Amino acid sequence: MKMLINVPETVVADALRGLAAAYPDLNVDVEHRVIARRDAPEAGQVALVSGGGSGHEPLHGGFVGPGMLSAACPGEVFTSPVPDQMARAAAAVDSGAGVLFVVKNYTGDVLNFDMAAELAEDEGIQVAKVLVDDDVAVTDSLYTAGRRGTGATLFVEKIAGAAAAEGQPLERVEAVARQVNENSRSFGVALSACTTPAKGSPTFDLPDGELELGIGIHGEPGRERRPMMTSGEIADFAVNAILEDMPPRSPVLVLVNGMGATPLLELYGFNAEVQRVLRERGVAVARTLVGNYVTSLDMAGASVTLCQADEELLRLWDAPVKTPALRWGM
Repeated sequence: MKMLINVPETVVADALRGLAAAYPDLNVDVEHRVIARRDAPEAGQVALVSGGGSGHEPLHGGFVGPGMLSAACPGEVFTSPVPDQMARAAAAVDSGAGVLFVVKNYTGDVLNFDMAAELAEDEGIQVAKVLVDDDVAVTDSLYTAGRRGTGATLFVEKIAGAAAAEGQPLERVEAVARQVNENSRSFGVALSACTTPAKGSPTFDLPDGELELGIGIHGEPGRERRPMMTSGEIADFAVNAILEDMPPRSPVLVLVNGMGATPLLELYGFNAEVQRVLRERGVAVARTLVGNYVTSLDMAGASVTLCQADEELLRLWDAPVKTPALRWGM
């Protein structure tokens, strides 16, 4: 398969150099694989640090900036960053108010962030952690114990980042992040497999005319394969799977997320169907975000994430943010 790269071995480093050139307000350490706000640490503010394997862009490096993450640690493609990266990032952005690690529930990420927290605490940095595990499709996948962390990561990072920007203490920022995760559910579907630079070919076999319901962001299997469905049929299945697990109690934030290769034309059409199902189920929508935010390289497909948002969470969602991939109100 044709890919716009030099060689597979330098894909992540090349991307980091390009990110640095495009966004001079970020401090991109290509050698140590840390992306941080250039103005960090912010005096008196809790710092947010996240990270994960590359290939899910703009997650996480594209969400570094005022109102969201203080730093992000990119690993190799679909591979967790290492503890030294995370500890280095925490030290770079800690103002003395503490650091919150936002961790997607994948075994490598969980173990390495745990070790990084110990390293940071040895250096006198106060660390709290929140685990994102919003995927309702499957439990105990190839990559993790329990539910996978997917689209809700964006909601956690944005809303907790806004709380931190207001100067709220670490305990409160952590509590807000946990509330967002507990109030969020996601479901994804793949229309094609993704291709890693190292392999150069699809990572799994998905025959023409079939789709996978409940796919993971690394191409992990979902609930089942079916013959191709219409956008409306997929929306029915995905939204109903979420609402069966999380009966709505309040208006929701909606994320209709592309997996990397689905055009916005199709994503907006899919969003229309998602909104139809929510109306039919009597679910009020507070805000909607459509685009490619938590991707899987070149996978065709989409995911839906719903977050039940009370007035406080909605206020924090609407707060100003300025990152490469998400910005409003600045």
